[in-house]
Amino acid sequence: MLDEARSAVELFDRLWGTSGNVILSVEHLWALAHGGNYAACAYDVDSEALLAASVGFFASPPGRTMHSDITGADPSARDRGLGMALKLHQRAWALDLGLTEITWTFDPLMSRNAYFNLAKLGADIAEYNVDFYGDMDDGVNAGQGSDRLLASWSIAGPVGRVAVADDAVALLVDDGGQPALGHAAANAIRVTVAVPRDILAVRAEDPDRARSWRVAVRETLGAEIGQGARVVGFALPHGYILERPDERSQT
Repeated sequence: MLDEARSAVELFDRLWGTSGNVILSVEHLWALAHGGNYAACAYDVDSEALLAASVGFFASPPGRTMHSDITGADPSARDRGLGMALKLHQRAWALDLGLTEITWTFDPLMSRNAYFNLAKLGADIAEYNVDFYGDMDDGVNAGQGSDRLLASWSIAGPVGRVAVADDAVALLVDDGGQPALGHAAANAIRVTVAVPRDILAVRAEDPDRARSWRVAVRETLGAEIGQGARVVGFALPHGYILERPDERSQT
């Protein structure tokens, strides 16, 4: 087990390019696993190479919730269904312990993750947190802010969600790939907030444009959630689909 912990930590450090700062130490991971928290690894059945790993811990309310802290897959193993396999494994593990909810955070600009979390799993969004982790210096997030959505997955219910986007647009992508304010009426019940299809590519090509997306999504999606709007799904090319509270949509 200790060797598996070392392999998982090495995988996380490769994925996030931490320049000497470990995402999670071997000792901490081993302590979490030894204490009964969630830790899982996925291996190739032929080569026995580590393909993915996931770590979580018990959260509040006690006896009901698990927080999924970090999950990563080797680039060579992506698009093989490992993300879904690990989430379903988490779900089965948590249900066996009598838990009813799994939470985790993710970057609202990551459309791939948003679609997976909201459409394929059917998770809800509990919070929009501005600069949740403060300034980060890893190879993925450095210089880009650390806004995070808190996902809440009710694991006793069905997996997946279908959501239909209406025409009210709060934020969209213009022809140059920049964020552009749409024309959502103040009394619209449903609004959509677009995000780039691949924010990692945008960060690599044009960090300033990526930062403009951070601000735009914070000021639209974050503001809508702060005023009581509920995220009811995610669909491309529309992005996030939100439903405003009745009292607001009627004003």
